[in-house]
Amino acid sequence: MNVDELVRDTLRETAVDSVSVPAGFADRVLAVRRRRRSRRIAGTAVVTAAVLAAAVAVPLLDGGGDDVRPASEMNKSDIIGHPDQSPPRDLIAAGDTVLSAFWVYKNVKQPGGDSIYTRTYGLLNQKTGKYEKTKKWAYLDIAPGSRTAAVLEGELPAKRIGLLDLVTGEVERWIPMDHGVGGVEFSPDGKKLVATTYAKNPDRSFVDHKISVNGKDEPGPDPSRTGFSVVDLGSGTSEWHKVPLPKAEFGFLDANSREDFDWSHDGSLVYAHTMSKPFREYYGLDGDKAAVPAIEKHLTYPEAGLSPDGKLAAGEFAGEGNEIAVAVNDARTGKRVAKLPAQQLLAWADNKRLIAWGCDPKKCSGKGEFRNQLLLVTVGTNKVVPLSDFRKASDDYPGRWSPIFSTR
Repeated sequence: MNVDELVRDTLRETAVDSVSVPAGFADRVLAVRRRRRSRRIAGTAVVTAAVLAAAVAVPLLDGGGDDVRPASEMNKSDIIGHPDQSPPRDLIAAGDTVLSAFWVYKNVKQPGGDSIYTRTYGLLNQKTGKYEKTKKWAYLDIAPGSRTAAVLEGELPAKRIGLLDLVTGEVERWIPMDHGVGGVEFSPDGKKLVATTYAKNPDRSFVDHKISVNGKDEPGPDPSRTGFSVVDLGSGTSEWHKVPLPKAEFGFLDANSREDFDWSHDGSLVYAHTMSKPFREYYGLDGDKAAVPAIEKHLTYPEAGLSPDGKLAAGEFAGEGNEIAVAVNDARTGKRVAKLPAQQLLAWADNKRLIAWGCDPKKCSGKGEFRNQLLLVTVGTNKVVPLSDFRKASDDYPGRWSPIFSTR
């Protein structure tokens, strides 16, 4: 993806009417995009043959019978990898974390000139231990334990949330919602959902809300977040709180069109990203604005966030010269405690190991498309174990896949 494509992708998600863009706005947007997605990093990485040859367990699933335990539970191997698969076909897991789904998206043109970023998921079937292609869901998240998915159907915003059993493949229950939902995230204990509400589809680009990209008018986003609902899964009840997107300088919305809420590390608060420091806004479950938790003050864009014990925080790019490396920081102080040979930190496998994107040494020059593979990297030893083949598109998944992780 070149810079023009990056800007085009960014501006589609950014609230920009057909007006002149202020000086420096593109740089500010690109800075945010870099926080949200993997960075383009120049340089080369060298991984020793001994590291690449590290042993990876192959799933050993019991066949058939009446055993309905999840596949990720039945196979208790510490590391389950498939370095020959991309997109993955068989269960991938490490430590306490499992790759529970992955997705690709395609910008699909609609009648009348609009377009919608439409997802195709590879969703883990916990009965077979394989990832199955589905276009049925517009959006989903996976619960801790990787047994249940919260799913949204049809064009967003959805009027109900489904709870999908990943063993049976059936929706066990539908929860009706009073406000249209565009995104869902399970709480750390799996007992609640935070549902981000929108007035319009956050994945749709509107022909009557055009943006100018390289001098050409294209359908643009119309950011419409209205707030969030906290859904109690035991009772099915929810409470909605109004939190529209914030305004920033120049009169622009300080956000992308999709700005979903997520949970704080301990599940006591929810937060949404912003384009300005501290880059997160926190709210209590009662809808009141809250202070940034002390252990989350130094978190930025890396998806991995805090280690399970809350002592370490995934950091940003820390390479020097041609080195490919990312930092791991002390959560309380923000000071670097380690540097890992990886490109982007995605999820913690336990308190010392992380799942990350690694960069193909032959494709890390910044020229052409990056090739990434899932790696398991260890703080302290820098041991690297490949979990997948290099990321690429396939006939079933015509785009570069993005992972979704949950606990085993």
